[in-house]
Amino acid sequence: MINIVFMGTPEYARVILEALVNEKEFNVTSVFTQPDRPVGRKKVLTPPPVKVLALEHNIEVFQPLSLKEDGIVSNIKSQNPDFIIVAAYGQLLPKEILETAPCINLHASILPMYRGASPIQQALLNGDEYSGVTAMLMDEGLDTGDILSFSFIKTKKAPTLDLMMEKLSLLAADLTIETVKEFKNINPLPQTGANASKCKKITKQEGLVTLDDAERLYRKYCAFYGWPGIYLEDGLKLHELELIENRSQNRAGEILKIEGNSVIIACSRGTLKIGKIQPPSKAKMDAKAYLAGKRLKVGDNIL
Repeated sequence: MINIVFMGTPEYARVILEALVNEKEFNVTSVFTQPDRPVGRKKVLTPPPVKVLALEHNIEVFQPLSLKEDGIVSNIKSQNPDFIIVAAYGQLLPKEILETAPCINLHASILPMYRGASPIQQALLNGDEYSGVTAMLMDEGLDTGDILSFSFIKTKKAPTLDLMMEKLSLLAADLTIETVKEFKNINPLPQTGANASKCKKITKQEGLVTLDDAERLYRKYCAFYGWPGIYLEDGLKLHELELIENRSQNRAGEILKIEGNSVIIACSRGTLKIGKIQPPSKAKMDAKAYLAGKRLKVGDNIL
C-alpha cells in the first residue's frame, strides 16, 4: 500500500481525494483541510467539501489554522507517508513537512504560467486557447517547484469558470493517480522563470464591469461565473451572457434588440446578448421583464 497524506479544501480537491480513495493501491491516512467557514446570509458554519468526503470514508481530518502549530509535523511523520498530495489547500507547507515525503501539488494551470491563487480565472480572463493542470514537486516557493507531469484541454470546451473547474478537477484526479504510480520513472523538469506569471486572489470588487468592450466584459463573465459575478456601477448584475461580436462601434448601453426573453445591448465596441438581469437586493429576472418594468424599449439606454 502507498500511504498518502492529503491536503486540500474546495470541490477541486474533493474530486482528487475521491480518486485517491477509490484506488486500491492507495491508503489515505489523513486529510488536512481549512477550518469550517460561515456560508451564506445566515452564516451557517459549513465544512469544506474535502472534509465531508473524508468523514464519509472514516478518514481522520485535521483543520489547523497553520501547519506551523505544535505537533503537526510530528503527527504527519508518525503516519509514515510515501507522498503528501496537495490540491488548493490554502497554505504554504513548512520546510519540515516538505522534507517528510515527496509533496506533489496539483496546480490548475500550465506552469510556470499563473502561479498563485486564481489560475483558472486568469486563463479565462486572458482568453487563453488552452487551460490545464500541472503536477509539481513542491518546494518552499509559491508554485515554483519542478514539474512532474501536466494535462490540458482547449478552453472553448469549458468556457465558464464552473465548467472549467469541473473539467480540470477530473484531469487533475487522473493526473494524480498516474503521477504517483509512475513517480520513480519521472525526471522532474525545472520551471523556466522567464516565462512565469503570477495571479492573486479574486476580490468581489473585480466583478465591476463597464460597457466599453464587449469581449473584455464577456471574459469577465466567464471568469467570475458564480462568484463574484459581474455587475454595473449601479449594482445591476448581468447573467447568461453571450458575445455577439466585438467589432462594431456603438453608443454604450443602447438597447439594440429584444430577442425572446433576452436583450441585445451595445458596448462602445461590440454587442452582447443578456439573458437575465438582477437588480440590487432582488431576484434575477428575464432581461425582457426587466426592461418592461423600467419601461425601456429598443433605442433606449440600459445604463
